[in-house]
Amino acid sequence: MDTRAQDFRRFDEDDDSAFYSFPRRVVHIDDGAIAALTRLYAVLVPAGGRVLDLMSSWRSHLSASLGGTAIGVGLNAVEMAENPQLAAAVVHDLNREPGLPFAEGAFDAVVCAVSVQYLTRPLDVFREVRRVLRPGAPFVVSFSNRCFPDKAVALWRVTDDQQHVGVVTAYFADSADPGRAWATVETCEHTPALGDPLYSVWARRA
Repeated sequence: MDTRAQDFRRFDEDDDSAFYSFPRRVVHIDDGAIAALTRLYAVLVPAGGRVLDLMSSWRSHLSASLGGTAIGVGLNAVEMAENPQLAAAVVHDLNREPGLPFAEGAFDAVVCAVSVQYLTRPLDVFREVRRVLRPGAPFVVSFSNRCFPDKAVALWRVTDDQQHVGVVTAYFADSADPGRAWATVETCEHTPALGDPLYSVWARRA
């Protein structure tokens, strides 16, 4: 993917910790899209595994049947404290520091719901996600047609829903280093007659 620095500019370049300093308690997608995402997680996320919820909030949308342990990484401690599915939470700004405070191979899955559009250093973050995944474990990225436009990067704002699928697919492809690749990238689209669409892109650590 041919990107330039301006592709990751935002209308609001103030520190993200200020924008997310108070709990918002919004879910960004409607009940139908949430249900579709929960079903997808039930298929892709290993039952009983250790899951990292990246850019986490007060809801994770993981299937209750999965069990296991979910760890949240986000910007608002209050929101994550109210998330009943998180066993622990870490306040961490990925745009300031894309490195994740976890050991290599620490997780059986990583999920990122309706937040990838806010990453200003996505390739660095995707590389870090790959590092903390066990071999064969999935990274599942989902998004819809909503966002906080002031915090979404320019590349996201000037592309449409289908192009967003291509953008995230390119993040996977371009974050692969020699000997550190992703397995085949897969996509899924849930587009109801009424309600919010849901798009998902995922790949497994090779």
